[in-house]
Amino acid sequence: MSLTKLEVFEKVVEVGSVSKAAEALGLTQSAVSHALASLEAEWGFSLLQRDRSGVRLTSNGAHMLKYVREVLHWHEQLKQQVAAINGLEWGTVRIGTFTSVSSQWLPPMIQTFRTAHPSIHMKWFEGDYEEIHHWIVNGIVDFGFLSLSASKTLDTIPLKKDPIVCVVPINHPFSNQQTVTLSQIEREAFIMPKWGSDHDVRRILKENRLTPNIQYEIVEEQAIMAMVECGLGISILPKMAIYRPPEHIRLIEIEGDHYRTIGIAATSFSHLSPAAKTFIRCLFEWLNEQGMLDFPIERRFMLT
Repeated sequence: MSLTKLEVFEKVVEVGSVSKAAEALGLTQSAVSHALASLEAEWGFSLLQRDRSGVRLTSNGAHMLKYVREVLHWHEQLKQQVAAINGLEWGTVRIGTFTSVSSQWLPPMIQTFRTAHPSIHMKWFEGDYEEIHHWIVNGIVDFGFLSLSASKTLDTIPLKKDPIVCVVPINHPFSNQQTVTLSQIEREAFIMPKWGSDHDVRRILKENRLTPNIQYEIVEEQAIMAMVECGLGISILPKMAIYRPPEHIRLIEIEGDHYRTIGIAATSFSHLSPAAKTFIRCLFEWLNEQGMLDFPIERRFMLT
């Protein structure tokens, strides 16, 4: 069994296609197909089902994928540790992220990081909290950004308190107020952000025993703001989610201490690769310089 066969198998699963995997790996389609067939012959069972829509894991393939990813993870760790002993920086960091972070933090932060560490490459995967949690647990990413209310059993480090604010059209009666109460919001036509059962808006409503007058449930923040602007209801959103708001809406503070805690999560930060640990130290440094770090830096990632 060669690592190349495992890398081919993992890449085909990641991209869902033999042809796309071949392109990503710089191989021919026949070479990818041969590697898969050889691995299946060596192990004695099928790993993938192939049809017109692409490839799908068999039950045995799904069972083996976690172990394949673990082997590839530790192989990556081995190469990075060897490079570190030789005084080199090298590797790939895989990050799970959601829209607020990937639109506002990662582009300038990665630009700064690449200047300082040009031999460390970045891959980020964007999804919702549940997807990011799944990617972390299953080794698809090294670590991920999450609202820590959705982190469950992971090892976490808090970074920033992101206030939850009320979003109203500019001609709404609330627009003349400096703050609004949750009980006032409860009486209005409401647009519910639909990010899954653990998201922060639903958590705040549940903690305060409020039942809003839900008219619509929408996933995309930009669509929510467009509906608010058209007078179809009001909503509450994390402030960082409101990126470049439309001209005719207003953001109003909600009375009380309501926020989501944005942080990073991993199965274990102590087991991260040298490249991932370097990225996290640079992340702390960048957030601190931008005045966006609301929690002390943990000793294990103290800046030097």
